[in-house]
Amino acid sequence: MFKQGYYVTAELQVKTGKKAADARIALKQLCEQTEAKEPGCSLFRAHYFPDQENKFLLWERFENKAAFDQHFIEQHTLDYLALGLTEVVQFFQTDIV
Repeated sequence: MFKQGYYVTAELQVKTGKKAADARIALKQLCEQTEAKEPGCSLFRAHYFPDQENKFLLWERFENKAAFDQHFIEQHTLDYLALGLTEVVQFFQTDIV
């Protein structure tokens, strides 16, 4: 099911003064657009913590680092980042053993 690639797990938190509900809607849209528009990305999913509404995890799989880097210059990513809703707490890049 899973194959080698450039896997990313990122913990996000909602910035002070921003609403978790807004972040959740925007993250869902970002996930849908990333998977639909980026051929180098085969997985981009946001997970929420039921008991911590201001915290999210992103699970991502890109073909390689170049595809990951491309993600950050795509218009849908720039649009999401411009909203200023979340910030990265932790970031892990891994691969399949």
